[in-house]
Formats: sequence, structure tokens, C-alpha cells
Amino acid sequence: MNINKISQHFTKIFPGDFSGNRIQRQTPDALFCTVQPAEFEKNKLIDFNENLSEEIGLGKLEGDQRFLAAQDLPKNVTTFATAYAGHQFGNWAGQLGDGRAIYAGEISDGKKQTEIQWKGAGATPYSRHADGRAVLRSSIREYLMSEAMYHLGVPTTRALSISLTGEEVVRDIQYSGHPQREPGAVVVRTAESFLRFGHFELLSARKQNDLLKQLADYTIENFFPEINHDNNPEKYLQWFQAICDRTLKMIIDWYRVGFVHGVMNTDNMSILGLTIDYGPYAMMDGYDLEFTPNTTDLPGKRYAFGKQGQISHWNLAALANAVFPLIEDSEALGNILDRYGKQFWIEHDKMLADKFGLDEVLQEDERFFTEWQQMMQDLGLDYTIFFQNLEKPIAEIDIEFFSNAFYRDLSQKELSRLSEFIEKYKARRIKNSILESESLALMSKSNPKFTLRNYLLFEAIQDAEKGDYAMFFKLKEALQNPYKNLFPEFNQKRPSKYDDQTGCSQLSCSS
Repeated sequence: MNINKISQHFTKIFPGDFSGNRIQRQTPDALFCTVQPAEFEKNKLIDFNENLSEEIGLGKLEGDQRFLAAQDLPKNVTTFATAYAGHQFGNWAGQLGDGRAIYAGEISDGKKQTEIQWKGAGATPYSRHADGRAVLRSSIREYLMSEAMYHLGVPTTRALSISLTGEEVVRDIQYSGHPQREPGAVVVRTAESFLRFGHFELLSARKQNDLLKQLADYTIENFFPEINHDNNPEKYLQWFQAICDRTLKMIIDWYRVGFVHGVMNTDNMSILGLTIDYGPYAMMDGYDLEFTPNTTDLPGKRYAFGKQGQISHWNLAALANAVFPLIEDSEALGNILDRYGKQFWIEHDKMLADKFGLDEVLQEDERFFTEWQQMMQDLGLDYTIFFQNLEKPIAEIDIEFFSNAFYRDLSQKELSRLSEFIEKYKARRIKNSILESESLALMSKSNPKFTLRNYLLFEAIQDAEKGDYAMFFKLKEALQNPYKNLFPEFNQKRPSKYDDQTGCSQLSCSS
């Protein structure tokens, strides 16, 4: 890799603390702090994403394994962590920041900038009394899932590499008072930018409006090329609209593929509309609007599958409050937020129409979609497999194909309900103005044949912790082709033995 191409643009234009002090503390006058990664002398590379490396301009690996574990850094790299704030489970948390992430810097090809950071490379001033390390379990989950989402067509951060650190890390996975030693690991992840809602919330809360404006201008100029940033009095309002548009696309894609983030705090929301911070997430197995994979979220289920649209709206309102000093027009911001709420359902119904192979949304479809949703909720059918079973010529669709989507034995009344819905669906699809082949093509690109379910990750992690990475690499191959059924053994509902297995149906924020 050509790591000498890494630059330090961010640290040169924003105020920072260059002391290198790792002690956890408030940094009221700094947007970042320089910090050295921990030493991992026995690090070992597990996998390197060469395609991504070539794409962003780093090139082939060629002996840079230690850099991927945050070791032997070149002189041009000044490592740092950024400060941000956020609302966590709806409550203001104040200063947070990169507690497990350390930036290497940026790389640019002259047209596009990519930020590079390690996750799990040691403590920073924002680690909040934690060690800044990551375990192999959570690192595999982030490495594979971020790439899975990319290949599914969902906006996301990406993963460049995963390495063992050679040390053991103590974690209490369920916060039950039973900590265990686990192998440590570090992931290199990339994004055009890792800026979050929380970066702007922090500056606004501190009433550092000049710095808030500087950060907004930097963001618009570098990451929102569609906005004229020169002498444009409406640029901040247009910028907020663009953030809403990007966020909406991301959330609709989450619903399309059945992704549940699990911890949609404002500090976990990307200003670019990217899926970020893969912790207690899950891909939907049995359809359940109330499903949350995060044990911390169980009391109120704030971040449940069916609430993700609502929460994204709430988070955008929090961002609107943060950037208000730049706009000072509450009515204009309110109008954008109102449009978001209305546009969400328009895009949501269009997404469902695509999944059902319908060429347009008719007035009658609102009732049709509601009936489908209630049936799925009541019967708990597998979300991904249900739509795969519909992807057939109308004459071939029959209820007998759907038993592979059942998580329990259905009563005769429930089977009749499913059969009646299938007949309604066939009658609705006949109303298409497109050819059946076009309808099937629409379904094929909207409905994945492979999703990275938690039980598959659980099996791969168990093997990896024993030094066997065969399942890890097989999943990596499958996730690169999610709309093809490369490995039919992966394309099945969650086995019943995993129904109550920690790491499959429920995870903690330390996952």
C-alpha cells in the first residue's frame, strides 16, 4: 500500500489538542486530540480488502501488514481522535467522541476524499474509562457486515482489513457480571467522512458558532458537491435538506434488506447518510416490527425495526436544532422535517412495490401493504425468504412453497390467511403494465438471496476464535454476491437451536 499518500487535512484546519495525552477528559477547545495507537507486537493479519484498497488509491498490500494493525506508522501520519456529542436513547449525553476509533488521516485521488481509521487500536481521551480495544467477535461482525451492506447497495462505511492484535481483551458481553477473556482485534475502516450528527451537536451545545460554521462549510465544500458553497445564502438550508435526503435513502434501504441497526443514537448517525457503527445490529429473521437486537434497548424498544423511520426523523430534528444558529429560520427547518415524514412513506411504499414486483403504487396498495404487514407480524414469517418465494411466474406461486419461511407450525386458519393473501397478491401483480419478466427482474434486484444473518456470524466467530477461518471466508464470498444464491445452505431461516442464543437473537452494545 502507498501509505505515504495519507494526508492530515482535518488536523491542519481545525483546533486540536496536540499533547498526545490519552487520559479521558473534556476537550472544550478542541475538535480532535492527537493520540498514539497501542502497541500490538504480536499482531497478525486475518484479511485484507484489496479491491477497496485499489479503489481508494492505496494499492496492493505489499508488506504493510503492521500498518493495518496501527503499528510502525510512517512519519507523515499523525494519528488522532475526534470529539462529538449526542443523544443516547433520547437523552442528551454531552461530550462523547471516538472512544475506540483512531484516525490515520485522509487519502485523496483529486476528486474524492476517503478517511481511514482503526477501530480497536487503543484508548483515546474520549474512551470514557474504557480501554479502546475491540475483540475478534465484534471486529468480525463489523468487517463482514459493512462489506455486506455495500454489496447489497446500502450506503455504508467500509472495511479495509481485520487483524488480530495478539493480546486478550476482557469483556462482559451481556453485562451480567461474568467477564471473559477474548482475542483482541483491530479493523481498518474507511468512509468518505466519519462526521456525525454529534460533531455538530457538540459545537452547537458549546455555543461555538464560529467553529460550527467552519465545520459546516468544510462538510459542504468537501462532501456535498451538489450545493453551491460560494456566496449562497441558502446553502445551509440546502445542506440540511441534502442530509435529510441521504438519511432517507439509507433508512429505506435498511427496510428493503431487513437491517436493524440496534443503537440509532445521534452520535451513530452519519452526516453523509452512511450506515455507521456496527454493534448490536441484526438482519431480520422472522418479521417483527417490535424486534430489537440490542439488549440495552429492550425496556422501551426505542430502536426496534418498525421505529427506525420515526427515530431517523427524531434524530434529524436534533440535528436541525444543532445547526439552527447557521440558518435561524425555524419555519424553513420545520418544513423540511415535515416533508421528510411525508416523503418517508412515499419512498417506503415505492420500495415495497419494487419488492413485490409492482411497477407503480396504486391508491389501493396502501391497504394491500398494510394487510401484508399485519399478516407478516401475526405469522412471524421469515422476511427474506417470503419475498424469494414470490419471485416466480404468477402461475407457479403456491402456498406450498412458503413452509420454509415458517418459524412455527401455523394453524389451519393462519394457513388460509396466508393463502388468501397470496391470491390477492397474484391478482394485484396481474394489473402491472410491464411484462412478467420485467416484474421478476425488478424483484430480483430488490430482494437479496443472501443476507448476513446473526446465526451465520455466530458460527463463523466460534470457528475463528479457534483459529478456523473457513466459514469467515465463505461468508465473505457469499456477501459479495447477495443477489445470487451461491450457497443455498446459507439461504435458510434461523435454525431453532439459535432462537435464544446470545449473539444470534440478542446482543449487547459490546457486541
